Amino acid sequence: MPDDHNYAPPKVWKWDTKLGGTWGKINRPIAGATHKKELPVGKHPLQLYSLATPNGVKVTIMLEELLALGHEGAEYDAWLIEIDQQHQFGSGFVELNPNSKIPTMQDRSIDPPTRVFESGAILLYLAEKFGEFLPTDISERAECISWLFWQMGAAPYLGGGFGHFYAYAPEKYEYSINRYTMEVKRQLDLLDKNLSRRRFLCGDEYNIADIATYPWYGYLVLHDSYTAAEFLDVASYENIVRWARNIEERPAVSRGRRVNKIIGNEKYRLRERHDANDFN
Repeated sequence: MPDDHNYAPPKVWKWDTKLGGTWGKINRPIAGATHKKELPVGKHPLQLYSLATPNGVKVTIMLEELLALGHEGAEYDAWLIEIDQQHQFGSGFVELNPNSKIPTMQDRSIDPPTRVFESGAILLYLAEKFGEFLPTDISERAECISWLFWQMGAAPYLGGGFGHFYAYAPEKYEYSINRYTMEVKRQLDLLDKNLSRRRFLCGDEYNIADIATYPWYGYLVLHDSYTAAEFLDVASYENIVRWARNIEERPAVSRGRRVNKIIGNEKYRLRERHDANDFN
């Protein structure tokens, strides 16, 4: 990868397979499977193929919350997809998710078995299927879906933008870091102002908007994502900190954070989840 800061784009871009950076080897400009690999299938109605990234954690928190409410139909097998090993490009995974991103889920309780991909879509699907964590009042529902879609659109600036250039890129570029830092701090200010007058993102009730947003922005303010807590002055966003701590007190959130986790404190890792007793 050239290190000339005065890089001039060519007329036609060509793929440089030596992209560099922490995640360079899993990025490519084409879609589809690279190898044949069927996915395992467990005993439960819902089959989840994931990793404990912020997007993956959204879904495992949601499933654990549903189980905590007594929904037996939310029982699930959580299979580990190691993206650095390129499991997401196997033929079985691509059949369920042509976008080759985690998480992806298959609902085998219905005929035909139905795939759902994109974390926001999975949350919405589960909320509608089980009638939980999604308001029924039309105005409140609109507010919830608006914040859910906000998170889906905003997080790429935090992860793919700020996180990439601040923590993972092979070089530090002031322009890129400043550009995405400005946007992330705008997002944090937006959330903080909203939460200054609300217990949760949409009001007094916890819902899928909170479940979607917490693994990105809650982690950022409480767990030093990208080792950037001081740089971003996250402690100054006191309403987000209060909201995130409140969410972390929920037992289902504690369980959901562990599923498909393969880094960090070994005590809190659960490589795969196939039964409630796996947490013991």
